[in-house]
Amino acid sequence: MQYDVIVVGSGPGGYVSAIRCAQLGLKTAIIEKYNSFGGTCLNVGCIPSKALLDSSEHFHNAKKNFTDHGIDLKDLSIDFKKTIARKDDVIAQNTAGIAYLFKKNKIDSYIGLGTIVKENTISIEGEKGEKKELTAKNIIIATGSKPTELPFLPVDKKRIITSTEALSLKEIPKELIVIGGGVIGLELGSVYARLGSKVSVIEYAPSIIATMDAGLGKELQRVLKKTLGMQFHLSHKVKEAKVKGKKVSVIADNKKGEEVTFEGDYCIVSVGRSAYTKGLGLENIGVKVEERTGKILVDENLETNVKGVYAIGDVINGPMLAHKAEDEGVFVAELLAGEKPHINYNLIPSVVYTWPEVASVGKTEEQLKEEGTKYKTGSFPFKASGRGKASGDTDGFVKILADKESDEILGVHMVAPRAADLIAEVTVAMEYRASAEDIARICHAHPTFSEAVKEAALDATAKRPIHI
Repeated sequence: MQYDVIVVGSGPGGYVSAIRCAQLGLKTAIIEKYNSFGGTCLNVGCIPSKALLDSSEHFHNAKKNFTDHGIDLKDLSIDFKKTIARKDDVIAQNTAGIAYLFKKNKIDSYIGLGTIVKENTISIEGEKGEKKELTAKNIIIATGSKPTELPFLPVDKKRIITSTEALSLKEIPKELIVIGGGVIGLELGSVYARLGSKVSVIEYAPSIIATMDAGLGKELQRVLKKTLGMQFHLSHKVKEAKVKGKKVSVIADNKKGEEVTFEGDYCIVSVGRSAYTKGLGLENIGVKVEERTGKILVDENLETNVKGVYAIGDVINGPMLAHKAEDEGVFVAELLAGEKPHINYNLIPSVVYTWPEVASVGKTEEQLKEEGTKYKTGSFPFKASGRGKASGDTDGFVKILADKESDEILGVHMVAPRAADLIAEVTVAMEYRASAEDIARICHAHPTFSEAVKEAALDATAKRPIHI
């Protein structure tokens, strides 16, 4: 079968790219290794984790916060099997939706391991070993990533687990150890802390969410410790983990070089993700990869060194974010259709779905200092927000960084209720190179969480905040 485009991988990058290719009139096929479409994001990542985060947030609020509103509940309990079943149903709905979109857009979908065997040709091997070959003018690689494993800490998927297994536990751990204070570890740690687990986070760096603006990690750590009782052990180097019966012991060196031991029922290893290209056959046509990371090397058009072969999402450099993969998928599709798309990598927002949420876009203060850029800062705390007081969400802040001379917004960082939604306003503004004063002069509905963005902008322009 001959196609204009074959997409390998049906995660956010792959399925969005395939749909956009089809919309633009390109004869398109998509190949997925597993029996379910949607990749990591829909099956064992973004979507199921958010389902569990929402369920656990409801339980936590009912247990801890409802009494503040005059709502008293007796004999509160959680049916964890039903919680997991709801998560599975959310996954099923989303993956079925993708299958529907493939059919609607006349995209041929194939289940099996897709291997590039020669130029413009992919062989698909099904579950029973049956094979077929497809050819295409262009190939888009969107095979995503998998959890990174530490060589000295083997994952047994029973007691020492990754984020994948953490989404389908049969019980709520009494004590949970999380290795890694990044996005995945903090989100899953939050889920189980809300449900009653004693959670200990072990992080090699001196702060959590270390790649984001430094102020965000400090505030989030304070809030998670205060509201959920999560314990943080920073500047700790994990050396090994041992399983004995139903217990896990994690051994690490603290910042003084002293050996310390942590014990729990389960240990989640969440130290990042690695590009997944196993069985893809890149070597068969000479596609170049980065030696250390295994990531596929691409040019400014996301094309590899082999003409007509493109790569997007987690298999190439850049943040491993679903929305980044989606933008890249659309970019390649439109490029192949003769259009002139663009991506501004500086304006891809990052979000941590704890509560409060964390969101960031643009430059951090640390980056601006390193670059020697002269900037000014404006901030606003949610303890001064009228809407925050009404809802009980008074932790966090919004910080805006603007050019000292032109007032152009260079970066926005927030720990805030619904930060994942609030960040969109400033991302739009920054795409149009807006100034802090532009946002300060835009009318925001009152009372809302979004007013905090306006107040931070007022502060950045040396005008005093005017709302509560």
